[in-house]
This record gives sequence, C-alpha cells and structure tokens, in this order.
Amino acid sequence: YSIVAAGYQCRFGEIDLIAKNFRHLVFVEVKLRRSDSFAQAREYVDRRKQDKLRVTASIYLSKFPSALQPRFDVIEIYAPEGIQTIKPVINHLEDAFE
Repeated sequence: YSIVAAGYQCRFGEIDLIAKNFRHLVFVEVKLRRSDSFAQAREYVDRRKQDKLRVTASIYLSKFPSALQPRFDVIEIYAPEGIQTIKPVINHLEDAFE
C-alpha cells in the first residue's frame, strides 16, 4: 500500500487514511482502544459511521477520480498503555463493511 491522504475531511466527515495498492483505493477507519474487554474496536464502526464514511469517500472520488476499485477497511489498534504501548496489537480488516 501507499498512502494517498491522511485525515481527509469534508463537511460530512473524515477518513483517517486513504491508501492504494495495485487494485484498490482503500478508505481506512482506524480505531485505537486500550482493550477489547467492552467491545472490539471494529464494533465502533457502526452503520451510521459507515454511512458517513461512504458519503465522504464519494465526495473524495468526485474530486479525485480513480480507476481503482474502492474498498473500506478498518484497522484496530489495541494499546493497553495508550501511545506508550511498545507492542500494540494491530488487526487489519479488509473489506470490513457489509
């Protein structure tokens, strides 16, 4: 992957990362949590958040057209000591939206 944009914002929302590989333009939501004891980080990307991300991605694509296939991923980061965590657990969930 190569990063195309970070923190892309429009009036409808924000996309944490936009990356591309040989086939996809990937819109990425990053979720950082200390643990998954209450819920997995991915569960915070609910239907409402997904809808906002889709609208924001659509606006991005209207400004920056791409021949690549769009895809939505979620990256979960579990860091028990917050940003001081030496070895956080990172899960990359490809094609994470229903």
